[in-house]
Amino acid sequence: MPIKLPMGIPSGKVLENESIFVMTRDRAYHQDIRPLHILFINLMPNKQDTEAQFFRLISNSPLQVEAHLIYTASYEPKHTTKKYLGRYYQTFQDISERYFDGMIVTGAPVELMEFEDVHYWEELCRIMEWSKTHVFSSMYVCWGAQAALQYFHGVPKYRLQEKCFGVYEHHIDTNPHHEFLRGVDDLFYVPVSRYTEVRTDDIKKAGGLEILASSRDAGVFAVEDPAYCRFYLTGHVEYDRNTLKNEYERDIRNGKSIHIPRNYFPDDNPNGEPLVRWRSTANLIMQNWLNYFVYQQTPYDLEGIGRPKAGF
Repeated sequence: MPIKLPMGIPSGKVLENESIFVMTRDRAYHQDIRPLHILFINLMPNKQDTEAQFFRLISNSPLQVEAHLIYTASYEPKHTTKKYLGRYYQTFQDISERYFDGMIVTGAPVELMEFEDVHYWEELCRIMEWSKTHVFSSMYVCWGAQAALQYFHGVPKYRLQEKCFGVYEHHIDTNPHHEFLRGVDDLFYVPVSRYTEVRTDDIKKAGGLEILASSRDAGVFAVEDPAYCRFYLTGHVEYDRNTLKNEYERDIRNGKSIHIPRNYFPDDNPNGEPLVRWRSTANLIMQNWLNYFVYQQTPYDLEGIGRPKAGF
């Protein structure tokens, strides 16, 4: 099945050029199918690139998905025009009376700031609180994961001595048969790009959380809150081939002290084409989430959202 996107959105054209089936909402309305409504909270500065990365993964599914995009009204993005936001995005106020099968919250380049100092922190907290009763399953990514772990569970973040930057080997921690990681290899790779981390001891102390996967060098990767069907990912399975390369070159231009992304360029030569080793993992994780934790569990009447799963 295709992904349903707003008419004319540029990221849709990117996907069409890759032979990915994108359906407009006008055409989708003629099909007698209840799509999965996924709310996409894009906190990244370059919203078009991030849209394409996530939509590419969401579209690789037999399920029909309708994407709803919002941005934080309390902060005006510097790299996305008001015209673009006004045409393809809404604000939280616009959708606050609606219910959603799933929600994805992206990372954001604000991890060195205290949570309370981020311009849109209060608005994001309102969205996370609202999601308890209006979203069935949620996926939080990188800084979004750290923010949600802090808000819902009181888990702190810590500054690293140097940026954790590259493509790191990960392993499944406790349950090799967990549906979220079904089909993922015993050892798998995930891009990581962050200056801060969350720690295993704090997650265990919080209670009610399960660490699904981690890395010897990059730490905790995937955490589940099974009672409320929330997932926290500290890495970027959605990244494109050149995302880490672009970040590296940007930091070099800006005079930052940054090492070459680990396990990324052949022979650590930044002039070479990066090697993609995470694409299959990324597709499996996104499809598993959509299938096992959204499609198979979400109520047909979305107003039934908000109660803990049986047994919690």
